[in-house]
Amino acid sequence: MPSVSRVRSPEAGAAILIAASSGRALAGAARRAGFMPLAADFFDDLDTRGFCDANRLVEGGLGRGFDADNLIPALNSLAGAAPPCGFVYGAGFEDRTELLEIIARRFPLLGNCPDVVRGVKDPVRLSQLCAALNIPHPEISVKMPSDSRDWLAKSAGGAGGSHVAPAGAEIPADENIYFQRIVTGDSISILFVADGTNANIVGLSQQWAAPTPEEPYRFGGSLRPAGLTSTLEDKLRRAAHAVTAASGLRGLNSIDFLVDGNEYTLIEINPRPGATLDIFDDRDGSLFRAHVESCLGRLPVRLPEFRGAAAAAIAYAPHDISSMPEFDWPDWTADRQKAYSEVRAHAPVCTINARAEKPGMARAFLDARTAWILGRLEQAPNKTNKRNQTQTGKETAH
Repeated sequence: MPSVSRVRSPEAGAAILIAASSGRALAGAARRAGFMPLAADFFDDLDTRGFCDANRLVEGGLGRGFDADNLIPALNSLAGAAPPCGFVYGAGFEDRTELLEIIARRFPLLGNCPDVVRGVKDPVRLSQLCAALNIPHPEISVKMPSDSRDWLAKSAGGAGGSHVAPAGAEIPADENIYFQRIVTGDSISILFVADGTNANIVGLSQQWAAPTPEEPYRFGGSLRPAGLTSTLEDKLRRAAHAVTAASGLRGLNSIDFLVDGNEYTLIEINPRPGATLDIFDDRDGSLFRAHVESCLGRLPVRLPEFRGAAAAAIAYAPHDISSMPEFDWPDWTADRQKAYSEVRAHAPVCTINARAEKPGMARAFLDARTAWILGRLEQAPNKTNKRNQTQTGKETAH
């Protein structure tokens, strides 16, 4: 394989293909970096459309996920609008490495190669990697433990927390399931950019769940800064450097930990840009540009500095909404549902963002804004109108 360091950087204004379960954050970051985003995702949100030069709704939704039949035609159609300089992917590919191989034969892959994704998302190989690096990691089992009370069932290659359940829960037979011993602590994520050998740390954040009876570990939101002691932060930074050197990670990646006091446990590696882009959203797009350049083997000399505190959370629908009302959406919302679309209970309505000087203030603003949005939904009539009837089947619930 030729050295990626000799590959030329994309020119200013170049078109770039993006695919993710929700492509809005990546499309916005690419636009700020001076690219022409061409995005394919499952939601076709209003603000995703606004960021993109062209976008496509991928058929099948999250339940089906990406596959060659629904994604490749969408990418080919987008590439016909403007020849892309490469392909950037977000969530939705952790268990689709064969699809990444197909895409890489068509477009330059600006992200981790399929073999790297397979290595860090395989639970057995990840356990072995952590053992070799002396990084704490929960005990795992490929078979149901005889006493399942202290274990979780997880889907290999899953993301977002929705694939995690107590080990005794009913699990679809077609899921690639493994079991992980429960570890307690606060959820912390570290975001970094890597060139296959070295890593530059972008920042650390707290995360929390928004549980439902069916999905007790569903992702809720994130907050920066993480507020860790310098001793613990140094441990997590060293772990990210060690994992990068051992696994060959490139581009923007994150690692999720559970921390308790000054001790930590590595839970999983996310080998692509993730949800915390919303709280590390630099205005000039330098973070997205750093992703592209580091995938080509060139780490940035400097990364953006983030002052104050930022928080982001998903507002989930409290009940079925047969016809989404027309909203004058506040500018602190993103991933906005289209008017008249049908939204199922517990599905995302939008993403809420907040900024403040201190983390506690940012979280308070976030909670108040989420309550305001959900309150507006409670006041909206929950009935199907004629316009909704004409759009049924054309809108995909977020």
